Amino acid sequence: MRASLRAAVPLLAALSLLLVAPPAHAAGPAYTALGDSYASGTGTREYYDDSGCQRSPHAYPVLDAARLGATLAFAACAGAKVPDVLNGQLGSLNSITRYVTVSAGGNDIGWSSVILQCAKPWPYTCWGDIDRAEAYIRDTLPGQLDQLYTRIRTLAPNARVVVVGYPRLFNGEECNAIARISPGEQAELNAAANLLASTISARAAARGFGFVDARGPFTGHAVCDDVEWINGTSYPIGESYHPNRSGHVGYANIVEAALRL
Repeated sequence: MRASLRAAVPLLAALSLLLVAPPAHAAGPAYTALGDSYASGTGTREYYDDSGCQRSPHAYPVLDAARLGATLAFAACAGAKVPDVLNGQLGSLNSITRYVTVSAGGNDIGWSSVILQCAKPWPYTCWGDIDRAEAYIRDTLPGQLDQLYTRIRTLAPNARVVVVGYPRLFNGEECNAIARISPGEQAELNAAANLLASTISARAAARGFGFVDARGPFTGHAVCDDVEWINGTSYPIGESYHPNRSGHVGYANIVEAALRL
């Protein structure tokens, strides 16, 4: 009997160590990245697959997930509008989701189409296109954002949610002979970007979400600046007027700071 007990002691000690030892590979906090091409990484020219979503290893959600030690659910997809995010990207959200970022609204107002219209040569102009985009921002977008943000909070009640805004794209210079956007059109496009930012910021604040304003950090890094964080007219055309890899590093810096608050 004593011999049996003595033999069992090492085994019991080993079992106790196994029971109290922490897991060797605990999962990091859950982070879900929602939104459109500005979140997926369009413009960085390297993507995980050819699904059409253009999710990039250089996109700010990937960079920030690594910095935060988080497990990323990368749902953002190029071309997504607010209803697409609402109906197709929220599946990973739950009560243990720690971080959520969302970039949405630009496609709903037809922003890419407006810019491409502005880039057409004379006699084409884009004043009417800008006016229609601004009307959509004022009249329709706020309700869409309210619906999306409310649903995110319902599904992820404990998450730190950060809404990521869009930068101003232009500095007033003309540096691309192929796609000439006049200084006047650039100024009006930047004014529309300001309206978009203030609208998104207001709806985020109304829901208690953080807001990352990209306009300040991207100042000095617009199209035609010496150090561009935004692609000008590019080939393929879908890469145009999106953040490049340096732009996503810039985004990652300001988004990380907001997520850590």
